[in-house]
Amino acid sequence: MHRVDDLAQDLADFIVASPTPYHAVAEAVRRLAAAGFVEQPEAGPWTDGPGGRYLVRDGTVLAWSVPEGATPGTPMRIFAAHTDSPTLKVKPNPDVGAGGWRQVAVEVYGGALWNSWLDRDLGLAGRLALYDGSTVLVDVHRPLLRVPQLAIHLDRGVNSEGLHLDAQHHLLPVWGLGAPAEGDLLEFLAGEAGVDADEIAAHDLVVHDVVPPARLGEEEELLAAPRLDNLASVHAGIGALLAAAGTPGVVPVFVGFDHEEIGSGSATGASGPLLETVLTRLAGGFDARGAAFATSRCLSVDVTHAAHPNYLGHHDPGHRSVPNLGPALKVNANQRYATDAPGAAAWRRACRDAGVPTQVFVGKNTVPCGTTVGPLLATRLGIRTVDVGIPVLSMHSARELCGVRDPAFLAAAATTFLTDLQP
Repeated sequence: MHRVDDLAQDLADFIVASPTPYHAVAEAVRRLAAAGFVEQPEAGPWTDGPGGRYLVRDGTVLAWSVPEGATPGTPMRIFAAHTDSPTLKVKPNPDVGAGGWRQVAVEVYGGALWNSWLDRDLGLAGRLALYDGSTVLVDVHRPLLRVPQLAIHLDRGVNSEGLHLDAQHHLLPVWGLGAPAEGDLLEFLAGEAGVDADEIAAHDLVVHDVVPPARLGEEEELLAAPRLDNLASVHAGIGALLAAAGTPGVVPVFVGFDHEEIGSGSATGASGPLLETVLTRLAGGFDARGAAFATSRCLSVDVTHAAHPNYLGHHDPGHRSVPNLGPALKVNANQRYATDAPGAAAWRRACRDAGVPTQVFVGKNTVPCGTTVGPLLATRLGIRTVDVGIPVLSMHSARELCGVRDPAFLAAAATTFLTDLQP
């Protein structure tokens, strides 16, 4: 139980340090560097030889460990996750207001549950791009913004007829009183980041819940936190890579992609060429990669739906997943998940060897499931891919819920998967 508690707390710390993909990458790099990994500049000469390295492009991070004696064609074991989460993103011209209130213009990023952002203390974080070409991270990790809900006295039918939100008009957070003035928000953020506001050319900023993660339940067997989708997987992947580093006969790889929540179609998303380029280099070049890819495997890790006690009719009765019973193997006949039988066998073997329980999630036939980076990577790379994830409630809410044991189960099974030499 001690390791379970430690890992749950470490996950909570990772989430707090990672309000945006850029912060998640920075925290991942901090942990990798502390373990002796060194940066592989994307535009610099490629470093061969044994050791741990990482590569960063914006909100995406790749890391790998080449063992002693590795040769061209050495098989790879890949852990793939994503760093982004549904949220509200600040528009380029953010300073708006009405009725004596100063507000911030936002647009919805990904499939967010809009109502979960109402009446919640929100911070603001992201990156500021300067005219000199550099970027600066900023995180206002204190109550700054709030999306106020309309009082029930002014919306008498809200409980009987449902809440109706217009993304253009009803999701704008307030952050003060008075008339809005162009440049106010950037002036404030420049002060927070310690830069000159006149040097800020552009920004990527999102709101985030500032309430700390918390243990929940009589036995504290649940963890409530923002961005479990999918920082819980990123955290496990970094831990598994560090534990697997140096394993002879295999190259463990971790990748945390940005932009999964909006379809992965970007230069830093899973549909882009970045991972393929790195894996080709790790394989020893284009001529050697065919053999390497054929003997490699990929673990696509993204949270899955826990059985909801108030909506059990939305789940397949024979394939529900429950927190603290281990990460779920995700299966879909239409390849919304990439799992096939040999991939499932490799995952079950990893769980067996790690002493970790596992379960199976299949969506109800009448309730279409989501998808992951798994099918995209399997299609692009031709590497056998299996989809797994820990069960969570309130997926895509501003605050989600998982079992406190599952992060440790996932990290242990993933470590075994990354070190498995069986074909």
